[in-house]
Amino acid sequence: MKERKCSLAAAARGAVLLLMLFLAVQAPAGTLAQFRTVFGDIEVELHDRDKPVTVKNFIRYVQSGFYADGIIHRCDPTFVIQGGGFFVEGRGTTNQVFAARPAFVPIPNEYGAGTIYSNRYGTIAMAKIGGNTNSASSQWFFNLANNFGLDAHDSNNFFTVFGHVVRGTNVLNVFKTFKTTSTTTNVIRDLRASLGSAFGELPLLTAALRYDDLVYVDISLLNVGIAQTGGGREISWNSVKDKTNRVEFTTMIPPSWQTLVTTNGTGSPMTVTDASASDPERFYRVRVDY
Repeated sequence: MKERKCSLAAAARGAVLLLMLFLAVQAPAGTLAQFRTVFGDIEVELHDRDKPVTVKNFIRYVQSGFYADGIIHRCDPTFVIQGGGFFVEGRGTTNQVFAARPAFVPIPNEYGAGTIYSNRYGTIAMAKIGGNTNSASSQWFFNLANNFGLDAHDSNNFFTVFGHVVRGTNVLNVFKTFKTTSTTTNVIRDLRASLGSAFGELPLLTAALRYDDLVYVDISLLNVGIAQTGGGREISWNSVKDKTNRVEFTTMIPPSWQTLVTTNGTGSPMTVTDASASDPERFYRVRVDY
């Protein structure tokens, strides 16, 4: 996946669920990223431990607001969908335009760090500039197929997988139905002549070529940690501001969820203690109402 230096991003609104399950042991939990689209949500578990630099870089972009109003600018139904590089400034106004945002400094390639993950279906990896192994910055792509060629040990490949889909492969499969042939919905257009070289496979909801027909994607994070304390089990997470954040637990799988705490998110890290947790194993989740 070649990355271009301009950037655009976006948001599809609706009810969503941020969900992660963890054993109640004294250890930090991983990071869950959610990609919200008009077709539904894609929930991704990030490989924090194996690809720390790559995940930290991705999280930095999310937390900085860089991806706000971003789009998926490339769709090859047999290959990948790609985003993180382009956004619409003034989205929804009469002055909306494609615009560029300066990316952060490129990161070192972590393909061989920790566990090596192949570019198989349902994984997310960083895009980079062809011929430059250490050039990944803001752009990412989801593999829509087993693209093992992207693992090749040369400067044109070595694409670092830094997460995998835990829920939402049905959404990925929608992009596999997009067509370049004449159709009225879910179309792919070659707009390189008018928009630039990055837009040779631009996915659109209809053939009308309006801003509303772009495929926007809103990205959010939910870091959840669980630690054993003298007073019980401490659950911490990055709350979602001005939304109802529900901490729930279950002692069985399949789960039967019970509410531990319901609170209004502040946008900052929050912590609650489960003082009554006597079960040797208890699963927790944080659910956010949008």
